[in-house]
Amino acid sequence: MAEEEKEINKDMHSHIPEKPVADELDAAGKSLSEALRLSFIILKVIMIVLVIAFLASGFKTVGSDEQALVLRFGKIQGIGEERLLGPGLHWIWPYPIDEIVKIPVERAIHLPVDSFWYHESAQERISGQTRIRPGDPLKPLEDGYCLTRGEQQVSAASISEIVEESTELSQVDDSSRQQLDPGNEGSDYNIVHTKWQLTYKIDNPERFFKNLQVRDVKPGENYYDVVTKEMSPFLTSLFEDAVVQTMVNYTIDQAISSRDRIPRDVAAFLQNKLDAIESGIRVISVQLTNSVYPPQVKAAFEASTLASQQRDKVRSKAQEDAYNILSRAAGPVARKLYDALHNENTSEEEKEYLWTQISGTAKEKLSDARIYATKVVKDAEASADYLKRLLPEYRQRPELVVQRLYLDAIEKVINNAVEKFFVQSTQGTKGKEIRVLINKDQLLKSKKIAEQAAQQGQ
Repeated sequence: MAEEEKEINKDMHSHIPEKPVADELDAAGKSLSEALRLSFIILKVIMIVLVIAFLASGFKTVGSDEQALVLRFGKIQGIGEERLLGPGLHWIWPYPIDEIVKIPVERAIHLPVDSFWYHESAQERISGQTRIRPGDPLKPLEDGYCLTRGEQQVSAASISEIVEESTELSQVDDSSRQQLDPGNEGSDYNIVHTKWQLTYKIDNPERFFKNLQVRDVKPGENYYDVVTKEMSPFLTSLFEDAVVQTMVNYTIDQAISSRDRIPRDVAAFLQNKLDAIESGIRVISVQLTNSVYPPQVKAAFEASTLASQQRDKVRSKAQEDAYNILSRAAGPVARKLYDALHNENTSEEEKEYLWTQISGTAKEKLSDARIYATKVVKDAEASADYLKRLLPEYRQRPELVVQRLYLDAIEKVINNAVEKFFVQSTQGTKGKEIRVLINKDQLLKSKKIAEQAAQQGQ
């Protein structure tokens, strides 16, 4: 039985075909191979697309008002002018290899500074009315203010005169300020409230990026907005220091009335500080938008201002009158002649030259004086000649000559008299005098003057 079963199994296995099994295996292998091939093709395409997208992400656009720095692993790339990318389309290695930092160099940034203004609530800002009343104390923890020099202090040159001569901030030191303000020891200072506006721009992107700390720009943020926000506290602090050190060299009247000189000094001082730290920031302008005295002393300041205006008006009128009087007296050279006459070092030649240049009343007076001097000399010479001619006759008959001279003098006096009164002596009055009060005729004098003028005209 066992042998028969073996034979049957042998016969059954011998009748199974072998070729279909091999064909089935070949088809499965081909399908797997084709699937793998397609997978590799798709993977290559995806990789190529990813590489292209990766490289394409390196194209960056720099705005018309921007310049850009390229950082490769945090280090600035390029040499010379190539370190800055101008406006337009540029390609860099994509992140994390390269990184581009766009800096707004052409956009002016405005920074208002109200640190020196008295405290105002939102409602007071809207209404324009302050809560401070005369007699209210100053609150240093709430109110901002600047110190200005007192009126009694010696006038000082502006701080710009030192800033212009120096190229480093260190030169504007305490000794320089002492020279500017020689009367500051023991002197009173005044308080003024001010508002300012600083306008600046970034003119050296590399220095700005290297020396000033600005946080990284997050996706969706603008570098301009980040710079404006991050730099405001830093620049406000520097600006406040510049204002404090500049305003103390001016009086409160100058601080209130000046809209040009003080802001120019503050801008110069601030620029020196920014240059000293190589910030890459350039100050475009500084504006003193508002300056007022403390509201607590409004009435006193208004009275002082009115008095100053009246003083200036009177002074201006006096100067104008002095100029007019001098001009009428001696012309344009009057002031020079006055100074020369009161200066011992002025030579006589210079004085004589100035005398020849005078005009106006002084010239007329000098001309009349010269004419009168000439007339006196001529009359004296004529009298001397007349007396020389009478001398021989006088020696022979002196009484007769004296009587003749006396009669000539009486005749001359009577001829020049406007009114004549003849009173004859009387006999038998026993030494008494007769005095008659006679009113003068005022018309006779004018008629006499008119007749003399007519005779001279003929």
